[in-house]
Amino acid sequence: MVSVSVVPEHPVHAMAPTGRSERQHRTESIVSHLRLVEPSSSDSLDLTRQLIESNTRVARSIASRYKNRGIDLDDLEQVALLGLTKAAHRFDPTAGHDFMAFAVPTIRGELRRWFRDHGWTVRPPRRVQELQARIMKAQGELEQALGRSPRPSEIAAHLGEDLDAVVEALSADGFFTPTSLDAAVGDGSSGLADLLGEEDPAMRSAEARAVLEPLLAALSDRDRSVLRLRFYEQRTQQEIAEAFGITQAQVSRILARILAELRARLADPGADPAAGPAPDGASPAA
Repeated sequence: MVSVSVVPEHPVHAMAPTGRSERQHRTESIVSHLRLVEPSSSDSLDLTRQLIESNTRVARSIASRYKNRGIDLDDLEQVALLGLTKAAHRFDPTAGHDFMAFAVPTIRGELRRWFRDHGWTVRPPRRVQELQARIMKAQGELEQALGRSPRPSEIAAHLGEDLDAVVEALSADGFFTPTSLDAAVGDGSSGLADLLGEEDPAMRSAEARAVLEPLLAALSDRDRSVLRLRFYEQRTQQEIAEAFGITQAQVSRILARILAELRARLADPGADPAAGPAPDGASPAA
């Protein structure tokens, strides 16, 4: 984060007229002096620094409206001061415009760009991000016009957007700082994480059974018996060999063949099942 330092002001002395804030009068006085000096001169640079210093509280106030969205307030204030500095250096005092009318959109623009690039904890679709930025601008404009916070329907009408799209973008505000899993819910005796379900280990085996059931039905009685003894009853290959009256090496080959057939069927469900037991040297024994 680039720190923006403000040079102490050199006051432009003037009495604030009744009904005008001292800051407003001071800003207008500085702008009036800027019109009389040569651009880029030392006097002009000194007055520009005074213009920045006189309005730092306004910049910090704008930054405070974006707090609690996942970015430290100190960083937000630095971004706002950067926007104020840019506005002061770009401002043309001879154009006859009010300085703050020019500076406030510049400050807000810097803050929005900072949020766009650094503020998302969970990044929503780009269309939501872009609409979110437009909504932030519209909220400021409507607040000035209405004297209150605008409703979603008023924002939608102002932007010419569908109300559902505006509501979706407004809900994306939580993507800056998602709710903590430790956040209390209900009566406060439990956290959000306590309400989340856990993966059921049986689900995976249930899915496997559903997939393998038709494949196992296509096996011979002996092959199904070998699989049952090995994987369901957890018998060793030697114990299976003794049950069938064959060697342990033959059991190993039988298991390898059966598993290879099952893998092939899983990869190509349309393949025909193997016709009869493969020549693995084992005879079907009870």
